[in-house]
Amino acid sequence: MSKIRCLLLDDELPGLTYLRMLCEQFPFVEVQKCFVSPQQLIAEADNIDFNVCLLDINMPGMSGLEVAAALKNKYVIFVSAHPEFAVDAYELEAIDFIKKPVTKDRLEKALLKAQKLVGNEAGSEHFSWNTSLGRTIIVFDEISCIGTSGVDKRDKVAYLNDGRPLLLKNITIDKLLSLLPAQQFMQVNKAEIVSRKSIQAHTAAELTLRHAPKQNILLGEAYRKQFLDWIG
Repeated sequence: MSKIRCLLLDDELPGLTYLRMLCEQFPFVEVQKCFVSPQQLIAEADNIDFNVCLLDINMPGMSGLEVAAALKNKYVIFVSAHPEFAVDAYELEAIDFIKKPVTKDRLEKALLKAQKLVGNEAGSEHFSWNTSLGRTIIVFDEISCIGTSGVDKRDKVAYLNDGRPLLLKNITIDKLLSLLPAQQFMQVNKAEIVSRKSIQAHTAAELTLRHAPKQNILLGEAYRKQFLDWIG
């Protein structure tokens, strides 16, 4: 089974030490680093290989909810003494909300859930979403590019390799990026995502795709450096 690589965040050192001690009792968990400062975690997160963050909510300067919102494409488990924050936590699609004081059994339940999600993600070849056809499985390899709908910006249009459009209902670009494998897809301007396999050629300002009705896509200036690094 997949191991989960964790960051831990709690502004109270005794609670952080106890949480780390519990996590280290599970052989499928690797604690990558612990933080007492949410600002420090945000500053260092991009340079740490992790896929799950366990964090408190009520902290000075920056709440755990704000930290979770900033950690794109990472799974989050909240560990808090304040159950009134649970609704907000689940709106951020947290894996779980553990009420302090933390017990080993309760923590294990949340961590096993995280392990399952990480393992499924590693072997996943598709995702499902509400579309113009109803709930639909969308296979990664069949997607050429995805753009924002011209009728309703809350919806997105996935163009498949055979040119067919598929309307994805009420989904954001950020949510799509969390569902799509980062090695295979990238956002190239404010409104569009492309598949690496569909790129036939590119300049510093434009991409040419092999498939999809719209074969020329603008490469936004803000995305240019990241795209050039990604495409290699």
